[in-house]
Amino acid sequence: MLEYVFFDQRPWQEFVDYLKQLGLAIETARDDEEWLVYVPEELDDETDEKIEARYETLLEMNEQLIAAQQGTAHVDTAGINVSLIDGRVVQAEVDPQLINRLLQVVSAEELGEFVSAIALAVEQGDERPLCQR
Repeated sequence: MLEYVFFDQRPWQEFVDYLKQLGLAIETARDDEEWLVYVPEELDDETDEKIEARYETLLEMNEQLIAAQQGTAHVDTAGINVSLIDGRVVQAEVDPQLINRLLQVVSAEELGEFVSAIALAVEQGDERPLCQR
């Protein structure tokens, strides 16, 4: 499942409603500071592009709502969820401008695959060269 994270309920709800309009079977979750949406990975390219475009728009809304709520105390931060072998999901803090530049050339799914590959390599610690694996 692909995971989408929001920090305000309003853009999260709009995203959930949009995905339901597309007829997708989604899952949602909530914790203290995040609203989560899980979308099946088996999407055609057109649907995936629509979802990514809508998510980017709603992330901007999310950012504006948080900035308004936090006022001058607001700090630009962004994170990438990293799934660990033991099932935990942790967030790596990343410069928001870097993430924006990355997402201009790769999809969120591709970025997630890249991060997962790095996390797996770090956790497994296989020091052999790729040609010997």
